[in-house]
Amino acid sequence: MKKFILSLVLAAGTVFTSFAQGDQTTTAPDPNAPIITFETNVLDYGTIKQNSEPFRTIKFTNTGKSPLIITNCAGSCGCTVPTCPVEPIMPGEKGEIQVRYATDRMGAFNKTVTINSNAGNGTVIITIKGTVEPNDGGLPVKKDGPTAN
Repeated sequence: MKKFILSLVLAAGTVFTSFAQGDQTTTAPDPNAPIITFETNVLDYGTIKQNSEPFRTIKFTNTGKSPLIITNCAGSCGCTVPTCPVEPIMPGEKGEIQVRYATDRMGAFNKTVTINSNAGNGTVIITIKGTVEPNDGGLPVKKDGPTAN
């Protein structure tokens, strides 16, 4: 019985796959679409001290021919939080995405920010990287004052 069901599933998969491949159409890219062009695809924090300034900015330009609308931007984890503009970016205008990395985490990091928009060049992934070192003395800085022994 198991062999019969397995054979049936394989046959159905083959039929659906052949139909899906037979109906492929390609559409030409829209020459009037917005295009999001970043100054860099890597945001390098460099080597920073623990609990140092967590914010950095990613700059971009709409190099297309119609308004750019960013529909979503998301970090690869909770330690990387981007804030994207909500207003349309007109052709030729510049925009910024602010990124906050949790600089209380020690060690090297390599994260991503994924930007979804109506741009003709599709979804863009920006790499966020750097290394967080301990503060002087190797002790983390408490936000409410020095540590007492």
